[in-house]
Amino acid sequence: MVEPDTIKLLRECDAGIKMGVSAIDEVIDYVKDNSFKERLNYCKDKHENLNDELQKELESYHDDGKDPNPMAKGMSWMKTNMKLKLDESDGTIADLITDGCNMGVKSLHRYLNEYKAADEKSKSITKELINLEEQLAIDIRQYL
Repeated sequence: MVEPDTIKLLRECDAGIKMGVSAIDEVIDYVKDNSFKERLNYCKDKHENLNDELQKELESYHDDGKDPNPMAKGMSWMKTNMKLKLDESDGTIADLITDGCNMGVKSLHRYLNEYKAADEKSKSITKELINLEEQLAIDIRQYL
């Protein structure tokens, strides 16, 4: 059955994009280096553009998508704010964002494996999101 796996995969991507955009929004005002800030904004824009495409797919299945797990979002917020209170450096922000990217990539690969019957369009969106996360982690290594 293709449709249930497709919807489930799209929902997980929706939650992941929302989590990623939220994480960037939480730290962007603390970033000191303009190139770093530009890279984060660029990645956020790419996430939002991909989300537009994803929402069209969800709408075609009459689905509202999925919000991030409130517990995961709360824990992320706490970790971010605690670390930034101790050290507001670009290195701390790069560390936080890299951790988030790595968790996102890991989860998305798990969902690709779990929802094997998903259609090619939803798998393509998932792979594009994975690539965005992996590239961001690479691009910000210089700030670690």
